[in-house]
Amino acid sequence: MNIQAKVYLKKGREASAKRFHPWIFSGAIQSVEGNPSDGDWVEVRDAQKKTIGFGHYQKGTIAVRLLSFSEAPTESLYHDKIASALRQRVQANVVSDFTNCYRLVHGEGDGLPGLIVDVYNGVAVMQAHSTGMHRDRQRVADGIKTALGENLHSIYYKSQGTLPDKVDNEYLLGMSAVPHVAMEHGHKFYVDWEEGQKTGFFLDQRENRKLLGEMSAGKKVLNTFCYTGGFSVYALQAGAALVHSVDASEKAIALTRKNIALNGFDFNQHESTAADTFDFLKEKKEAYDLIILDPPAFAKHKDARHQAMKGYQRLNAEAMRVIKPGGIIFTFSCSQVVDRQLFYDTVVSSAIQAGRAIKVLDRLSQPADHPVSIYHPEGEYLKGLVLYVE
Repeated sequence: MNIQAKVYLKKGREASAKRFHPWIFSGAIQSVEGNPSDGDWVEVRDAQKKTIGFGHYQKGTIAVRLLSFSEAPTESLYHDKIASALRQRVQANVVSDFTNCYRLVHGEGDGLPGLIVDVYNGVAVMQAHSTGMHRDRQRVADGIKTALGENLHSIYYKSQGTLPDKVDNEYLLGMSAVPHVAMEHGHKFYVDWEEGQKTGFFLDQRENRKLLGEMSAGKKVLNTFCYTGGFSVYALQAGAALVHSVDASEKAIALTRKNIALNGFDFNQHESTAADTFDFLKEKKEAYDLIILDPPAFAKHKDARHQAMKGYQRLNAEAMRVIKPGGIIFTFSCSQVVDRQLFYDTVVSSAIQAGRAIKVLDRLSQPADHPVSIYHPEGEYLKGLVLYVE
């Protein structure tokens, strides 16, 4: 890697980086030797000019994302880190004969801040969240090819909405027709990475979907913000009496219907509705035994957090109001700026507002292919509660 500049930190501001936290904030920088552009590789040194690490430079609050500590990066960096990430997924039994879709690279959790790679049955969907990763995209693609070998036939680069500058989505390897069928715990799903949200599917809910299925037999289930019907398929496979799927997007509902049919269920067992969840919940008094609340991130930055908590409070209170006595609610927040305790406290206020007695049966998080570095706790973003409503 060609190091373009040296970044010197203020005295006392190197502590977190020496504990392997990968972010260098702009306020910690004393001076810069050289004139780095966004995406350049830079060396970071402390006030005594001792090397701390190397990473991608970018103007902004997070000025450097460190990919290597102490040792200068070599051309094998991406190959080595992606191979290590794959080994972890295999050891954790994420990849199996029954699951061929998983997250191969989870940013900071895999030592590659600014990079997401999801795999769907031979197709790797790559997403850059930093200019440095965008500029290194071909190196990353080469690392993916080496790690997956003959199990890979396409790489789709999808960063149009995740970078400050306009870039084109493109295939870096092969092509594949979409929607494309992938398998999760033996369930089949159509995935459209070209037009779908994020990389095409929400892989972070895999184990939570499995748990939901274990509680669904004989129940009437409501899956709100259903996207492409992941929770709905699991509930039906487990023997739910009836499942209703709701999403504001007509495209999402169309793909939900396709996924229901793909897994062999008919529309006597399932109803899908394109509607706002809050509107749908009106006049549904004691209509469901089990409700899933999996909304998009209500807050993507701290300034929006207050309004987001009002949204979470209202949503949970509405679900608590309409669920049958003895019912179960799976409720989630995927907002990184909403920590676990704040989400819990908001659900408590929802229970008070709804006037229902609530018990917490389980606390949920993201699965093993979305690892959280012990040095970067900010990587834990998915929070969930399983609630019993008396």
